[in-house]
Amino acid sequence: MADYVLSCCSTADLTEKHFNDRDIHYIPFHYFLNGKQYADDLGKSMPFSQFYKEMANGAETKTSQVNIDEFIDYFTPFLEQGKDILHVCLSSGISGVYNSANIAREDLLERFPERKIYIVDSLGASSGYGLLMDKLADLRDSGMEIDELYHWVNNHKLELHHWFFSTDLTFYVKGGRISKAAGWFGTVLKICPLLNMDHLGRLIPRYKIRGKKKVIEEIVKQMEKYAEGGLNYSGKCYISNSACYEDARAVADLVEEKFPQLNGCVEINHVGTTIGSHTGPGTVALFFWGDKRKD
Repeated sequence: MADYVLSCCSTADLTEKHFNDRDIHYIPFHYFLNGKQYADDLGKSMPFSQFYKEMANGAETKTSQVNIDEFIDYFTPFLEQGKDILHVCLSSGISGVYNSANIAREDLLERFPERKIYIVDSLGASSGYGLLMDKLADLRDSGMEIDELYHWVNNHKLELHHWFFSTDLTFYVKGGRISKAAGWFGTVLKICPLLNMDHLGRLIPRYKIRGKKKVIEEIVKQMEKYAEGGLNYSGKCYISNSACYEDARAVADLVEEKFPQLNGCVEINHVGTTIGSHTGPGTVALFFWGDKRKD
């Protein structure tokens, strides 16, 4: 077993069992539902079904990232046990948590100068960020030391592709990502925006697709275009969904049909409560390894 801790934020959107099985530690973000604060703890405080039902019924949501003091409290026990730390953060393109983790790191290195604390900007989100963590666990378990793993993740993290679509524009309008007029026309015309994450870890609208069936086909076409090895892709594939499992299952079925050499079945996870507070229900995200993201 490696003598260092592999860690991330709850926004990697894997299950508690997955984190435990892979020996990946995590620290929760926070969210507010109608003014009451909860931990983004993988659905333990509130089941995902209830969370998205509350949103659909008009509940107000907002989120709070992990702060400096929380990081210090979280990292300190590992350091006191003589462990080094490699912590991977939610993308700096959508959150300031990377800065908070680095400030905590500087404070702790004064107290534990003999320890190594590496902070990585994942430039990813949800189960795409989770797929990155799963790969790092593979490399750690194969014997890779913390210094080499730190360099590996920074050299390869942009090879993890993130594609998203939504069949419900309500919360994109509410959050200001889409104008009210565009949201109204999009809803009437059944437009499903297709987005991805760029090389700076920002969520960028790419296409406007009319109809759910077409957007499901199109998101898989993006995987055909960018996946490592094309249709011969042999890596893992993860999907996240926010209260739209049937849509996620339709994407997974098509991926498994198109990519016969896939490493296992497609793993379907929930969009967690932090990211889900901004997307609302109706979002499906597809994640896979491919060529390096350039824009």
